[in-house]
Amino acid sequence: DTPHLIPALADRYHVIAPDHIGYGRSAAPSADEFGYTFDNLAAVTRSLLSHLGIDRYTMYVQDYGAPVGWRLALADPHAVRGVISQNGNAYEEGFVPDFWDPVWAYAADPDAGNEAAMRAALGRDAVQWQYLHGVPDPGLVDPDAWEHDLALLGRPGVDRAQLALFADYPTNRALYPAVHSWLRESGVPVLAVWGRNDRIFGPDGARAFRQDAPDARIELLDGGHFLLESHLDEVTGIIRDWLDTVRIRRYPGTTTGPSGGSARRTH
Repeated sequence: DTPHLIPALADRYHVIAPDHIGYGRSAAPSADEFGYTFDNLAAVTRSLLSHLGIDRYTMYVQDYGAPVGWRLALADPHAVRGVISQNGNAYEEGFVPDFWDPVWAYAADPDAGNEAAMRAALGRDAVQWQYLHGVPDPGLVDPDAWEHDLALLGRPGVDRAQLALFADYPTNRALYPAVHSWLRESGVPVLAVWGRNDRIFGPDGARAFRQDAPDARIELLDGGHFLLESHLDEVTGIIRDWLDTVRIRRYPGTTTGPSGGSARRTH
């Protein structure tokens, strides 16, 4: 969802965009070799940041990147200087029941029927739907986006990895109260830029950030779950404007902030 956002920000920011284990260009060990949990994905990302010497950053989180990002924040709460959430949920209000009820059912009881529903979520129709639903002009979305996802999902063993992450998703809900406390206590700046037509994480998930970050900037655009596929220029402009505002507020009298600032994403 972010290959074009990276160069759009990289002229002024040090952008680090790792693929998680099992995704993109990262290794995809079998579910017997690696425990596909959000705790483990976060641990790998945290190790990468340590290896790179990154000790402060602004997070850009989207979908699965959000629970990874929240774990990073809870582990190193002073490292996170800002949060950009693009359809990255942190509140019960964000869950759209039609999409999530089968996930909760599978996590509670991974029997054959519930597993079949989750396997359907990995198929062509479901993956294409994730990219196109809520987009006023579907022609704006490059078909290579879902074809790339389908090719990676078709690798041997990736289905079991995805099923394991579905089963682990309730652990993310359990973290939400701690995330809310961190938002309140840290006063970290928050930007929630969201596709308001998302039928996975609805717009109430964006608005809910103001419960714990009253100054959060909430931007609801006429798009879906993968907002960058249809609204890249608008989102880029909002992010750059917000980053400028945050730097000016935190570091008055400067134009770049410490070390030029850092924008990082978890996908």
